Amino acid sequence: MDELKNKSVLITGADSGIGRATALLFARQGADIAIIYHSDTEDAEKTRNEIRKLGRKCIIFKGDINDYGFCEETAVKAVQELGKIDILINNAGVQFPAENIEDLEEKNIRKTFDSNIIGMILLTKVVFPYLKEGSSVINTTSAAAYQGHPELLDYSATKGAIVSFTRSLALQAKPKGIRINAVAPGPVATPLTKETFGEEKEDSGKPPFERNATPEEIAEVFLFLAGKGAAQITGQVLHPNGGLIVNG
Repeated sequence: MDELKNKSVLITGADSGIGRATALLFARQGADIAIIYHSDTEDAEKTRNEIRKLGRKCIIFKGDINDYGFCEETAVKAVQELGKIDILINNAGVQFPAENIEDLEEKNIRKTFDSNIIGMILLTKVVFPYLKEGSSVINTTSAAAYQGHPELLDYSATKGAIVSFTRSLALQAKPKGIRINAVAPGPVATPLTKETFGEEKEDSGKPPFERNATPEEIAEVFLFLAGKGAAQITGQVLHPNGGLIVNG
């Protein structure tokens, strides 16, 4: 249980869902964790307390990754508290479904892009100078980037942008020995999907395995990409989607 022994991880959106499951799994594997969350302090504190019970350090930061100053300040504090940053996981995201493009609200379109890709780029920019050879960045994209989604036009567009960002940064980071990868889950039973679609609609698009993944199952893929077994993997997207066939 020491795949990530003495590693320090900064992860966004780890107060619930995939982020929370990944933070807990990484802590069980020996990592210290810094969490950025947007608003749910109760869930963030719960995650922090569970990680500390595992004997690992955990600090939490409430704020908006679209605030460049907040990103800079958080990176500095994370390094001060944990000593370094070895792994950055960009997981935070939002979605606002609309059955018709005419129903998309401008404020929601802008919030989706700000939260899902612009904030990701800003945070990665300020964290990157702290990374060194052997470090890695793992981004959360989605099967929707490849298949599209009839009710998530802007969300799907941001997830496609994350794929391109991942591949491009991997080319830039390769000479420095820093690996950049992404995870593209299919349907996952998370608080976000339940809040967005509800139980009944969430189950309507089940993958070939006939069930939605759990956050814990997706977390294992992040662990693989962060660990020694993925030493030769960069610029790639892994697809824990229950058997959906995607191109790319």
